Amino acid sequence: MHIAMLAPIAWRTPPRHYGPWESVASLLTEGLVARGHEVTLFATADSQTSGRLHAVCPRGYEEDRALIPKVWECLHISELFEHADAYDIIHNHFDYLPLTYTGLTITPVVTTIHGFSSPGILPVYKKYNETAFYVSISDADRSPELDYIKTIHHGVDIRQFDFQQVPDDTLLFFGRIHNDKGARQAIEIARACGKKLIMAGIIQDQMYFDRYVAPHLDNDTVAYVGSVGPAERNRMLGNALALLHPIQFDEPFGLSVIESMACGTPVIAFDRGSMPELIENGKSGFLVDNVGKAIESVAHIKEIDRPTCRRHVERHFTVDRMVDAYINVYEMIIQDRSV
Repeated sequence: MHIAMLAPIAWRTPPRHYGPWESVASLLTEGLVARGHEVTLFATADSQTSGRLHAVCPRGYEEDRALIPKVWECLHISELFEHADAYDIIHNHFDYLPLTYTGLTITPVVTTIHGFSSPGILPVYKKYNETAFYVSISDADRSPELDYIKTIHHGVDIRQFDFQQVPDDTLLFFGRIHNDKGARQAIEIARACGKKLIMAGIIQDQMYFDRYVAPHLDNDTVAYVGSVGPAERNRMLGNALALLHPIQFDEPFGLSVIESMACGTPVIAFDRGSMPELIENGKSGFLVDNVGKAIESVAHIKEIDRPTCRRHVERHFTVDRMVDAYINVYEMIIQDRSV
């Protein structure tokens, strides 16, 4: 089976630091190649893969602001579809824009919907609902106006995350510094518990950071370490007593939640979006409704068995499980077309 994997080009694939969509595209590509499938990864020219790399965009446009995003997105997507007939399957991780090219090829296109940035993008998905194949990343993130071939939860490479039995007494916030992710609430929770909070992630909303985060930074009670790479991410997640995930939106997934549990670190998350699909309440973390309940949960966090958190990921959220599920989708589509 020859698969064209269309990654975004905001960041390199795999990302050096932040880039969840690029990360999933990379993990899936490498897993498919390891199974003997031929994969051509359409990504930035500095991307790394054991498959075949096909690139027109030199670098991620978030890493080189001289690149005009729309220009390179047009060149990137059209480059794939001008070669579409060479592939058995096209797997789109680039949101809705590539759907507008699907009428130009008979090669089936699988689109992983990584979330809806706005209800305003639904008309594109609805237009191609009868001809495209949509995969949701959680049952919580399904639109009732669309049809889906399957829900496939993201997987992580468990080998990249070391289990840590004995953590520090610090709490961790790991994600975009933005209202959606609840950085402000994480600070409130940690301060009420009298525990140090370490914050890591890109600043996506500078005004939010300046108003709600920066005034609390003293490196003693609250420290911000910026965006971190895989090695530092592994160390920070493993050393934390708990990951605070007080999201303010219905999150489609949450890779940091899975990565944290892979290190044995339980997660205290607001009970929204996909969180009940990722966290076993009382076993791999706590699902709470507000800041007050999160504060109470910190006092009980040592009741969570850290090896249980690791096993939860090993059973449900590995790359192998994700790759198996996508291969099953590809095979279903190809078999249906051959009938």
